[in-house]
Amino acid sequence: MRLNDPLVTSIFFHDQEYSIDLSFDNVLDVFDVLASEMLLGDKIDTVIALLFGEVSLEAPLKADLWLFVRDNHILLGNSNEPELDELGNPMPVVQGRQSLDIQQDAKYIYASFRQIGINLFEEQGKLTWAEFQALLESLPEDTIIQRIIQIRNWTPQKGDSAEYRKKMRDLKRKFALDGEEETDG
Repeated sequence: MRLNDPLVTSIFFHDQEYSIDLSFDNVLDVFDVLASEMLLGDKIDTVIALLFGEVSLEAPLKADLWLFVRDNHILLGNSNEPELDELGNPMPVVQGRQSLDIQQDAKYIYASFRQIGINLFEEQGKLTWAEFQALLESLPEDTIIQRIIQIRNWTPQKGDSAEYRKKMRDLKRKFALDGEEETDG
């Protein structure tokens, strides 16, 4: 996201301009389609229809168009390029635990946006995916979703009382993401 660039409402792909709907709620619909059990070709057709409406492209070009949009307009800040050290060598990548799930945490995300004065239902079709991500990633610490993320990432520290550890373990269980393994944390 660059503040001196206009929000994206169209893209150029293979010398053709396409209007695109990158409103946050539409992108969430795209994620729902991708998570569905549809066949891959049907997923791509549906995703392209959601983002662009009717597009006259062959299947391989539709797939390329989806990948272009995904890499350049949806996976903002999620670069697949490895971070390099001063000598140009790839830095080791530490795999962290997932602490947020946009679908599972929807009600907490909504409540957190309300805490900062934004009603996401009123912003449907208006707030772009880039804006939504920027706001989500910078929500204040006192919002419910930030507190839940802190709970999910909590690990026992030396000096924590037994009562506090039990309380935090209970909260971790309460707010655990589906499929998350129990840990001592």
